[in-house]
Amino acid sequence: MSAIQTVQTHRAPAAIGPYSQAVVVDAWIYVSGQIPLDPETGEQETGSVAEQTHRVFKNLRAVLEEAGGGLLTVVKTTVFLSDMQTFQEMNGVYAEYFGDHRPARSTVEAAGLPKGVDVEIDAIARVAG
Repeated sequence: MSAIQTVQTHRAPAAIGPYSQAVVVDAWIYVSGQIPLDPETGEQETGSVAEQTHRVFKNLRAVLEEAGGGLLTVVKTTVFLSDMQTFQEMNGVYAEYFGDHRPARSTVEAAGLPKGVDVEIDAIARVAG
């Protein structure tokens, strides 16, 4: 089995528990759930679900790039929403970041997301190249 490489970047919020922002193994990147925290201030984005989703994607992209991938190398995401009624709002922002790229996706409603946020997204991607 290949060694597991942990990923850490200051361009995304530090892990708030005993886990890594991401791990890389066998050219696969497993990104932990990203929530709408500003990595510079540690402050939570408290705006609309669309605004929160933009912040989540900035964090997700930063971790993926640090790991040697990017949004276009993502093969699977899981989206956690505090309320499925906000799906369309999140989905519009999601489409902006992925464009014509269409990774597999699961979306679920989850009560009690970390820090009371409304959206969290994790991803599985390939290392670019």
